[in-house]
Amino acid sequence: MIVVTGAAGFIGSNLVRALNARGRSDLWLVDDLTDGHKFRNLVDCEFLDFVDKNAFLARVASGELGAVDAIFHQGACSNTMEWNGQRMLADNYEYSKSLYAFTGARGIPLIYASSASVYGMGPVFREDPALEQPLNLYAWSKVLFDRWVRSHASSARGQVVGLRYFNVYGPREAHKGEMASVAWKNHLQLRDGGSVVKLFESSDGFGPGEQRRDFVYVEDVVAVLLWFLDHPRASGIFNVGTGRAQTFNDVARAVIAHHGRGRIEYVPFPPGLRGSYQSNTVADIAALRAAGCDVPFLTVEEGVSRYLKEVGG
Repeated sequence: MIVVTGAAGFIGSNLVRALNARGRSDLWLVDDLTDGHKFRNLVDCEFLDFVDKNAFLARVASGELGAVDAIFHQGACSNTMEWNGQRMLADNYEYSKSLYAFTGARGIPLIYASSASVYGMGPVFREDPALEQPLNLYAWSKVLFDRWVRSHASSARGQVVGLRYFNVYGPREAHKGEMASVAWKNHLQLRDGGSVVKLFESSDGFGPGEQRRDFVYVEDVVAVLLWFLDHPRASGIFNVGTGRAQTFNDVARAVIAHHGRGRIEYVPFPPGLRGSYQSNTVADIAALRAAGCDVPFLTVEEGVSRYLKEVGG
């Protein structure tokens, strides 16, 4: 059996579908469905059971799970605007430590979601503790658990993998609202009858729409997750990005090309974001490649085209 936390979320639900495609339906799915709209991400998925995240740890303690092949811990409070420290640490730090204790005692692989937000403004994005500069509570909670994992690495009995996701986009992210990708937001602007895709004007020395991010397609992220499942001797904390930065203009042009209409309009850069906005992120994936992971990554043009063909509209 495989456990997937955050299973109704963006990356989690794509992972469940990929496991189903491999013939795995012996899955326990864990999530918080306070936002019931997320159920749509699981309608076409097959699994043994769905467990509320608040009840899951008690069921783990009771011994109900039986034999577990791996836990993909993708669940988290991912709202970068959340400033309730008790909630953030309970969901992202203490919960993760509990799963670490369970898997560690039994030698069960634990593959968990970290975040590229731990690097703050960069400009270097490499898995080095000296480069961790979190700018918000969410990022700090991710750093805390990464540090916990590092401090216990010498005593780990099984595989432990932390994956620092860069700017992931793709199907099953619609429920994320303001936390959804720029590709999805650009798509909505044209899908819903508009003719303009809005991007920020210049910031931090970058021209209009020329801010750069490492945009990584969700299917490629899932391929990395499955690679680690298939290679249980590989452990560590790894960046998951394409290793190249592309502009917001690139994303907008790819969306416009899909729709066959539209133009880009630049809007003033929000004053409140100055000094805390990542204008240029690019994953250093040397460690991922050194571990042997050879998953190829789509360009923005390839990924956006595939994405919008799948979701339609």
